[in-house]
Amino acid sequence: MALKHHLDDKVRFDQQVDNSSSYLVPFLEKTKKITSGTRVLEVGTGEGGVLLPFIQKGCSCVGVDLSALRIDIANDFLKDEVAANKVKFICQNIYEDSFFSQYGGYFDIIILKDVIEHVPEQEKFVPYLKKLLRADGQIFFGFPPWYMPFGGHQQVCRKKWLSVLPYYHVLPRFLYKAILKMGGEDDVVIGELMEIKDTRITIERFERIVKRSGLKVLYKHHYLINPIYKYKFGLNPRLQWKPITWLPYLRDFLTTCVYYTVG
Repeated sequence: MALKHHLDDKVRFDQQVDNSSSYLVPFLEKTKKITSGTRVLEVGTGEGGVLLPFIQKGCSCVGVDLSALRIDIANDFLKDEVAANKVKFICQNIYEDSFFSQYGGYFDIIILKDVIEHVPEQEKFVPYLKKLLRADGQIFFGFPPWYMPFGGHQQVCRKKWLSVLPYYHVLPRFLYKAILKMGGEDDVVIGELMEIKDTRITIERFERIVKRSGLKVLYKHHYLINPIYKYKFGLNPRLQWKPITWLPYLRDFLTTCVYYTVG
């Protein structure tokens, strides 16, 4: 049973704006001063709502996404800001030479909100992001650890019982796919969920990738209740109990979201 924000672009945009203003910006400001002129890139920008609070602070923003439809929506929702050259939305692969030639070593902040878990070859991707940063730049990552109850994004299923069933995404691929088919889920959703299973990421592997990329964790929050659940389910965000965050692997099963700033 897809939630309203999965189906309504404006609802999703408004949630992005509020979540960014209430949680993402304050988190980033723990390690990075955000001022007029700060250069911000959001990878996987979607409808562009995450960038609006940064635009309002006077930042120079770029949003990039592989979906032309999402870029069109972002240009529509933020048409005044685009016209004023406060933000630019681009439908492009950031690996392309034309993107790097323009933005290599350019950004103060790069944002990936609920994106890294969709990206293949993360061991290649994270070091590449580093090349887009200025010398003192930082990258924000927010993502659901793979082993958390809904780390497979199965909440997007159209069949209610499939969307609310926790943990079955960690089953072997053939069993997971068989359950989705048996439940009557359509091929498009099944394909999306299989892609996420292929690109899944855990807290442990993420931290290893960061270290091997020559980056350091500057600040982090592990959440028992994801801030986005405020909009999805009316639940107040709650940080994970500290002792749980110290237990590798177990924490992945009990932590619904992590925020990291690295640099």
